[in-house]
Amino acid sequence: MESDGLSPGAVSRRLGIAVTTLRTWHQRYGLGPSGHAHGSHRRYNAEDLVRLETMRRLTSEGVPAAEAARIARTGDVDSVRTARAGGGHAIPVGRAGPQARGLARAATRLDMPTVRSIVAAAVAEHGVVAAWTELLVPVLVGIGKRHEATQRLIDVEHLLSRCVAEVLGSVPRPAAGSASTVLLACADEEQHSLPLEALAAALAERGVGCHLLGARVPLDALLDAVRRTGPAMVVLWSQTSQTADTAQLSALLDLPHRPALVVAAGPGWGENLPPAALTPTSLAEALSLAVAVS
Repeated sequence: MESDGLSPGAVSRRLGIAVTTLRTWHQRYGLGPSGHAHGSHRRYNAEDLVRLETMRRLTSEGVPAAEAARIARTGDVDSVRTARAGGGHAIPVGRAGPQARGLARAATRLDMPTVRSIVAAAVAEHGVVAAWTELLVPVLVGIGKRHEATQRLIDVEHLLSRCVAEVLGSVPRPAAGSASTVLLACADEEQHSLPLEALAAALAERGVGCHLLGARVPLDALLDAVRRTGPAMVVLWSQTSQTADTAQLSALLDLPHRPALVVAAGPGWGENLPPAALTPTSLAEALSLAVAVS
């Protein structure tokens, strides 16, 4: 560490904590920089970093921020052990790697700036498909598993989904007036639209336009949209078996001028699907189908 300490920006990069979060922890919990060089702003020293790392670790394990800050300030080892023994809510990400673990920690802290920054950096560096497959899916699945075990983290899932949707929505779309050959919709009563937003963003990266109808699209509305836009491909997403009604697929396939491809996407669909319905198993596969008919 530099002899006169680290600036907030340097601490942010070193610990993976947004500068705005550092400022909040300083103002609310007294975890600010204590070092001071003559004629300059205060800077974080080694002891400050230890406190911040403790704060980051405990909040990512589900310890309330005020209690985590108290432990970080006092170095209360017994409290740290108690907090850990109480069963944290760290999100499992398997072998996804350090970036996914960092995203999971930031999401657990409800640290929107850091979540948004990590997701945006992954999309910019690796593209939508890789960011979705290697970073976002492991974290989203981990949140789902932790929620199933604890009945908690709905707030974390909502915040992460919101940030991901914002980043995906910022991917530049084809110019106005460009043809849109793909229509994306959730099955009737299906509320999980994020995978379709990922597909829409991946298509946009390749210059392919689409109509994204989003969550809970009733069958009549879906058929009307198909009649009006004449897409070459319709993707119908179902997250759970409760929303996977094969009658919706059959209705699309029975249209007089049906789309060239009708795609049943998502884990909700079972095995008894209409023979003409396609079932891609990944975002990359769905993207390949869409690009092929565009």
